[in-house]
Amino acid sequence: MTQLTLDMPEEAFAALRKDPKEFARELCIAAAVKWYELEMVSQGRAAEIAGLTRAEFITALGRYRVSPFQYTAEEVMAELAHAD
Repeated sequence: MTQLTLDMPEEAFAALRKDPKEFARELCIAAAVKWYELEMVSQGRAAEIAGLTRAEFITALGRYRVSPFQYTAEEVMAELAHAD
């Protein structure tokens, strides 16, 4: 595993009411959620990046108000139309 070092202002921890370790964990989850939302990574890979199980990641998606589905209603309808 690769370790990263970030310079963060002390105020960031207080603003989010998190200690540095909790902040780093939440930062990983937030990044994974965003990359999943942008369709840059799969749900499984995003869960791995976040350090969560897939079920825990789906719960995190709900906290961030991101759909666990990467299909639009139009895409689902188009697939169903072609399934016949």
